[in-house]
Amino acid sequence: METRRLRLLMELSRLGSMREVAEVVGTTTSTVSQQLGVLAREMGVDLIEPDGRRVRLTPAGRRLAEHAAVIVAAVEAARLDLAPGAEPNGTLRVAGFATAVRLHLLPLVTELATRHTRLHVLVREHEPPEALALLAADETDLALTYDYNLAPEAPDPSVHATALWTAPWGLGVPARADVPEGAAAPEVFARFRDQDWIVNSRHTADETVVRTLASMAGFTPRITHRADSLDLVQGMITAGLGVGLLPVATPTFPAVRLVPLADPHVELRAHAVARQGRRAWPPLALITDLLARRDPGTRPSGPVPPP
Repeated sequence: METRRLRLLMELSRLGSMREVAEVVGTTTSTVSQQLGVLAREMGVDLIEPDGRRVRLTPAGRRLAEHAAVIVAAVEAARLDLAPGAEPNGTLRVAGFATAVRLHLLPLVTELATRHTRLHVLVREHEPPEALALLAADETDLALTYDYNLAPEAPDPSVHATALWTAPWGLGVPARADVPEGAAAPEVFARFRDQDWIVNSRHTADETVVRTLASMAGFTPRITHRADSLDLVQGMITAGLGVGLLPVATPTFPAVRLVPLADPHVELRAHAVARQGRRAWPPLALITDLLARRDPGTRPSGPVPPP
């Protein structure tokens, strides 16, 4: 059933005349009659009957008009609820990498709990490939992802990505390692050509960065260890298992030194990704805009974990 036909039935119930209905909705009497005839065929019952020179609703027509009032009101409420600028409410499903969730999303969830009590955020921790797969399967509404300037994500026309923050990354090495200040990234990498290398276990972007810079330094890195946790990467470096990329803002273990990288630099770029056509949904628009406005200088807090 089309709601416009239900609206015509409601107006006929209220006004009692097809001519008056036509005047109210801005159409012709014949159009009103035709549309009500289509509605009657859809329902399989007579909705109107002659009443002298006029028409009146049959008992079935009056009953459908009662239903129509509820249906049209619900449709209007849904339109207002989902319209851009409406009060955000409902459940927003977010899948994102741990740093984005911990440092950027969770503070917003806490803040919005009192400002938008009808909005609920469902959080799932996932690395970008996992989050994007959930988005493609319509199992999440927002994916918080990242790539690197040296390992850019290929454009996907089916999604819309909003740039969030950027963060410089360096190379985590043993604290006693001899690395000259101001050395270019390929020179820094060349110092560790004989070391084992640690990369992410659930995403290949940082491995691409490692291989790119190692290639510029003239060697192929021996990638041996994989870990998703940055604390675990530091623990591995402390244990002498190798070296690996770390965010410059990360508080380091006592036995770990973080060497800045330049010429070229390494920069993580965070994104909020949603399916095309859904960006205007109020809960999604609110969270995306708030994330985009967050201070990119947010840093981890608390004591440095022990080695």
